[in-house]
Amino acid sequence: MPLQGVCWFFCCRQGFSLLGRDYGEKEEEESFELRNKEDLTPNGRTPGNVIASQPTCAGNGTNGHAVPQSPDEMKSRIIEKSKLGVEEEPDLLVKGWLLREVRGGWVKQRRYWFVLSQDSLDYYSGAEKGARRLGTLVLTNLCSVIWPNKQTYKETGYWSITVYGRKHCYRLYTRHFNEAVHWACAIQKIIDTKSPVETPTQLLIRDIEENKFNPEVVEHIYEHNPILKYTQGPLYAPLLPFPYGSAEHTYHSGKGYGSVREEAVRIFNCLQQLESVRDPVPIIQGVLQTCLDLRPLRDEVYCQLVKQTSHTPSPYTAAHLRYWQLLTCMSCTFLPGPTVLKYLRFHLKRTQSQSPESEMDNYASFISEALDKTKCRECVPSWEEIQMLMSRQEMLCTVHYPGPGSCQLYISSHTTANEVVRRMQEKLGLQDSKNTFALYEQNALWEQPVAGSALIADILTSFTTKESESKSQWKLCFKLYCLLDADNISVDSIEYLFLFEQCHDMVVRGQLPACEEDLQALAALRLQCLMGDFSTHVPCPPLDELYPGRMLETQVLVSLSSPQAMPPCKGATQGCPTMQRFPTGLLAGTLWSHTATAAHKQKVEQDIRLRSRLKEEAAAVMASILERWKGLAGYNRRDSIAAYLAIARQWSGFGCTLYEVDFYISSTGSFSQKLWLGVAATSVSLYKQGESEALESFPYGQICSYGVSDSNTFKITAGDRDLLFETNKLTEIMQLMNAYFNAIHRQRGKGEDPDITITESTEMSFRHLAPTPTPTLLELPSHPV
Repeated sequence: MPLQGVCWFFCCRQGFSLLGRDYGEKEEEESFELRNKEDLTPNGRTPGNVIASQPTCAGNGTNGHAVPQSPDEMKSRIIEKSKLGVEEEPDLLVKGWLLREVRGGWVKQRRYWFVLSQDSLDYYSGAEKGARRLGTLVLTNLCSVIWPNKQTYKETGYWSITVYGRKHCYRLYTRHFNEAVHWACAIQKIIDTKSPVETPTQLLIRDIEENKFNPEVVEHIYEHNPILKYTQGPLYAPLLPFPYGSAEHTYHSGKGYGSVREEAVRIFNCLQQLESVRDPVPIIQGVLQTCLDLRPLRDEVYCQLVKQTSHTPSPYTAAHLRYWQLLTCMSCTFLPGPTVLKYLRFHLKRTQSQSPESEMDNYASFISEALDKTKCRECVPSWEEIQMLMSRQEMLCTVHYPGPGSCQLYISSHTTANEVVRRMQEKLGLQDSKNTFALYEQNALWEQPVAGSALIADILTSFTTKESESKSQWKLCFKLYCLLDADNISVDSIEYLFLFEQCHDMVVRGQLPACEEDLQALAALRLQCLMGDFSTHVPCPPLDELYPGRMLETQVLVSLSSPQAMPPCKGATQGCPTMQRFPTGLLAGTLWSHTATAAHKQKVEQDIRLRSRLKEEAAAVMASILERWKGLAGYNRRDSIAAYLAIARQWSGFGCTLYEVDFYISSTGSFSQKLWLGVAATSVSLYKQGESEALESFPYGQICSYGVSDSNTFKITAGDRDLLFETNKLTEIMQLMNAYFNAIHRQRGKGEDPDITITESTEMSFRHLAPTPTPTLLELPSHPV
């Protein structure tokens, strides 16, 4: 029974405390003191001791009077100078009462007197002189502090800080935010002043670097330091220094990682499993993924692999060559830091001199060459790439181009998109073309140009993820990028075929404004080019591969919305009574349900009617196209392409790339309208969608600057006007305009152009051009369209 009374009293006390906190009553703050060596006065004494305290709270039932203090609490507020003199405690910085989380027992937090000095964080049983010290956390530059956060305060009612040391972790709590911040700042300041801690491996790497031209000393270092050599036993600590605690992996906690120190030890265990597993690819890919997520581990894994490939008892077995295979994959994915890179290169040369004309020699030579080319990868190598790297071979990559053609090229982990473009130009005989080409990521519904510096291996790896998400096949396509000279392309060249195919893609997407007759003529010419003369025995491609589906839908919707297409209301002709004539009450719900059902039924009927009209319209358009196709008998392929491009060239914007944008008419962005932004060789133009005449055109010489205004807004400054466009194609527009400016600069051949300032970078920023006279611009309507 007495125990129940104690529990009841404790619960009530906690309840009153929570009520006070929830209802905004002030709480009593535990005292803490800040003392600094710099605070000494000229006579050697400290200034007035700083004591931070808050008024006592008016607890429930106390009628506004202060709650009596316990003797220990009073001692923490009454500071005796004889006990706290600088002469007795010269290194003391902060002291005060804090709660510490303890494990075991029914009490989760206990109150201790904490003292921070230049070398450690100690806690005592009490604040009086001679109190028993209960624990010490030695502070080095590897210690870390987790600062207070709101989430912990919401859950517990306390502000917490966590201090990680080599052996201990202190989780400390206080009710006051300022006190928690003072402790965290003071502890972090001590950590920052500590000299860097070096592990034995680091010291030995330095010794090897200093004596690398003295083989006898180096061999002596290896002989007397087993930590540098292969081992079958586990690793109990990382080879390189890592901060204690979990501050480094907070951004990756959702992936299940522990601290970097823990992951370093786990990775070494994974490396040792390479010797016994049947298929090493999953382990290799897992290690690479961990290094991609946790950047500090890359140097550690390199050191572990150098260790496991040094003085190996059976170096020529397949099991031990697995370490060299992982080292090969690492060298093609990540570069180590400068110090570890020197150590790695020394290890490779040493291996080649000790085991010439061996498999280890071959791997060491391959890794040395890879380290000269490697850039940090965005994706972990795929299974296919890892298997190729394990055998030191190149991958086969298929590159498609407009039409049914494709080329197969061998690529390495370092091959960029620019290199593939150059090789494709050589393979297809396009080196002398004045136009420029690029690679595109492409599927049935979407395409995007690939940046010239992008690694093809990363692109191919990303296709695997995209195909699993979108259930559609992705491919690399080689296409025309900047159409600088469309008039002088030879009709016998493959570039002429590229122009035809890409022009047809624009037609099918509805991005070449033309009348109905021209669109049907283009479709007929396309059939003549692909199929030859009309024949009933040749299967005809579907209409959506010949004719813009958007145009077809627009025609049907216009016909359905016309007054002649709307059926008369039967209810109106029969004098159907209105809804107000029915009484409200029990039948109201039924009437609303009936109305909703009728609306749904009407929508279904409209959809059926729309699909029916679409089929009818498609059949009519296809019949008209076939009639035109019959009239093209005798046209060969070259004539058909020439006639097709002749019709397309009638559009003044022929050769430009169109992007759908929201154009802000007002500078405040209050009005906008859907437009096409056309980027061409000499200018940037604005079009109403479906219209052939440009609303406005801005020659490049009149553009002062262009770039990204914010996350999804593109800005062009022409004269004294700022044009704002909202689009999801920011990177593509920026890259294409940069490419056109660079192409113009190269064609002029004048070195640095004084009128236009251009950079090769495609970063998301502004490109500032030399000021020009304000151009005469058409004014767009000042109201939403």
